[in-house]
Amino acid sequence: MGLTAQAIRSEMDALGAKDARVGEELARIGYPEPRLRDRGYKTLLRTIVGQQVSVAAAASMWNKLIAEVGEDFQPSCILERDFDTLRACGLSRQKQGYARSLCELLEAGELDFGAIPADDEEAIELLTRIKGIGRWSAEIYLLFAEGRKDVWPAGDLAVQEGVKRLLDMEERPKEKECRELGERWSPHRGAMAIFTWHFYANPAL
Repeated sequence: MGLTAQAIRSEMDALGAKDARVGEELARIGYPEPRLRDRGYKTLLRTIVGQQVSVAAAASMWNKLIAEVGEDFQPSCILERDFDTLRACGLSRQKQGYARSLCELLEAGELDFGAIPADDEEAIELLTRIKGIGRWSAEIYLLFAEGRKDVWPAGDLAVQEGVKRLLDMEERPKEKECRELGERWSPHRGAMAIFTWHFYANPAL
């Protein structure tokens, strides 16, 4: 389970106490809502299905896939389906390749969502072995599904824009700079990332 509302509140209170700017904005716009996802392969598969399509299109594809394989499907269920069957669910050749990569790693015992390394970088390295899962997707999974408290998705454009506004920067920082800037908020960078999304989207700004 990801960072709960209570956990975010605790983390943000700690950040606000040591960073006056964060404390000021926290008092003004309040705590962000949690973004919770289930732990496990289905969440990452849904990420793959939703890549580069609208929310509505992703939901449609996912519903068709579930209608085909069932709510409680195992990775083998995906591997047993042929190209045309998965294509009828809306999955392109590329998405099918990514989905099969995930399921093959699970079936081979090379990936176990119950035993993801405790070290964040090791966890990211493992998850990015799945075709189609880059660093950003791995970080989002660790943050939303596992509740890792110090994950910082510096490649996220909304995080970058939130940092830009929060620190009154002239230009949005690129990923490398954003990662370096985020060091000041360690070990609370997970909650801080969620706060930057909240900050970026807040209409009061």
